Amino acid sequence: MGGSVGRPRGHRVKIVVAPDSFKECLSALRVAEAIARGLRRADPEAEVVLVPMADGGEGTVDAVVEATGGRRLRTTVTGPLGDPVAATFGVTGDGATAVMEMAQASGLPLVPPQRRNPLVTTTYGTGELIGEALAEGVRTVIIGIGGSATVDGGAGMAQALGVKLTDASGRELGWGGGELGRLAHVDVGGLEERVLGVRFRVACDVTNPLLGERGAARVYGPQKGATPEMVAVLERDLTRFARIIARDLGVEVAKVPGAGAAGGLGAGLKAFLAAELVPGVEVVAEAVGLAEKMAGADLVITGEGKLDGQSAFGKTPVGVARLAKKEGIPVVALAGALGADVERVLAHGIDAYFGIADGPLRYEESLARAGELLASAAEQCLRLWRSGRGARPVGADDR
Repeated sequence: MGGSVGRPRGHRVKIVVAPDSFKECLSALRVAEAIARGLRRADPEAEVVLVPMADGGEGTVDAVVEATGGRRLRTTVTGPLGDPVAATFGVTGDGATAVMEMAQASGLPLVPPQRRNPLVTTTYGTGELIGEALAEGVRTVIIGIGGSATVDGGAGMAQALGVKLTDASGRELGWGGGELGRLAHVDVGGLEERVLGVRFRVACDVTNPLLGERGAARVYGPQKGATPEMVAVLERDLTRFARIIARDLGVEVAKVPGAGAAGGLGAGLKAFLAAELVPGVEVVAEAVGLAEKMAGADLVITGEGKLDGQSAFGKTPVGVARLAKKEGIPVVALAGALGADVERVLAHGIDAYFGIADGPLRYEESLARAGELLASAAEQCLRLWRSGRGARPVGADDR
């Protein structure tokens, strides 16, 4: 039985705090710590377990490293335009798993707006980042693939790991989605040997295929600087890329859900590294041992910067809630802001949600006071929960 069912009256309450970051404001760990401060004001005896979370996007490395007592490693890789960029990846406390965000190596913020052109941007640096992780001797690599500047199908990533992509004359392709139109052969004979036996898990929160109306070029190309003419070229070239991968490797990637993520990097990771494309929050939850840490919990508190109807589609609060519901544990979500159709999350395991603002706030003020507001909201949530269980309230003199 999950949650507090069957617990003796007066037992020490266990609360799991598993939020995402509040973007541009607080990391997931800082959010969790603020919530914990409020909870302890309401119940100083409570067992509060902090599990910073993420959904595969920004903050994934921090969440996994912090939750597992791991370490961060900093390196230099090739950026999307070929310039060197600094990138960080993490290794879990047991040394078995590496976690990275492709945006650190091949992300859109690394390209000035006036230079954004997915015909030339490359995922080569992402491949280098994978290589650095393999050098640490890990057995699993988790890759968050949101926020890319590229539409090269992961070709650059593959080249960095030793895959040869050549044209009809045997010449290696250059970088960028525009080069895929010359592709004639794929040779994986030189693929980095350390790839063998390693499990690759891709934190992927979209189901777009590689090709078509919902594919990498048409949906994501314009976000990365592609004009309508560029989109047509990229669609044609990715179609060729998928066809030759199927012929030379025997792997069909054109229609795989999630293959179109990050400009087709999902397809490349599946084709060249046999990667699993998995909802991001599920990957992170497994890596941080969230289900195990929830065992015996009475209450779960989660949250994110903005909770709205889209949160029901794979975002952290709903992912956390689904795990909690398997154990019958009630879930409360706290958010910096509540958006349109937020009530949808109630059908996905969240029992109640609250915005943390205590009145009209300027944006700058809301950022500055986020920790204080989170603590106050968490305190009141737990006071309400305790009162419903008939527990003695903690007064100001008890703090």
